[in-house]
Amino acid sequence: MSLPLVFLDLDNTILDFSTAERNSLFHALREDGIEPTSEFLTTFRRINNNRWERFETGELTRREVLVGRFAEFFEAIGISADAEKTQTFYEASLRSPHYFMPGAEALLEQLKGRYRLFILSNGNTTTQASRIASAKIAPYFEQIFISETIGFQKPSREYFEACFAVIPDFDASRSVMVGDSLTSDIRGGKTMGLHTVWYNPSGRPASEADRPDETIADLSELPPLLEKLFPN
Repeated sequence: MSLPLVFLDLDNTILDFSTAERNSLFHALREDGIEPTSEFLTTFRRINNNRWERFETGELTRREVLVGRFAEFFEAIGISADAEKTQTFYEASLRSPHYFMPGAEALLEQLKGRYRLFILSNGNTTTQASRIASAKIAPYFEQIFISETIGFQKPSREYFEACFAVIPDFDASRSVMVGDSLTSDIRGGKTMGLHTVWYNPSGRPASEADRPDETIADLSELPPLLEKLFPN
């Protein structure tokens, strides 16, 4: 019998996107001559999260997310600036350095060789590839699937089907989806019949519609959980 398959989200599951986001936003704003504040960060995150959620449902294009978030952000804070230029600075800054989520490096070492590991990520191909290369984590994974390259995004069935189609011996009954997003990771995994594990370090409540099979607050909880799900 082949090893179980573990599908891992990248941002805020393996790599700390929140820290990278803050640093990249502040860098981009300073390039525009704008002194960033914590209130600006809160506003940007609200707008950014909303636009990515609308992208997941097909309501917005990728460009409407990436450039449009800055146009909406500048309007919200009452500043006139070039959204396209700011997006360019922001994306360039996101590419490095990398930041790990607590326990992520130890987790990958523990899972290596015991499970077939895959990354399933929504995001820009160049940016995500640069962050993965900076973190030197590619060797842990059998394959890495980034939405821009696939042409679809989580949680769409098309995204998952495109990934599964190129995985030899794929078996949904021996597969688990692990991620921090209820809307993309858990909803998508449930739609495809995967066991779902929600990484929820902040203790947010789960929605009834996207309730995961399991919830962990720390990545160290994942290895013993996988042992229970897939006993030898």
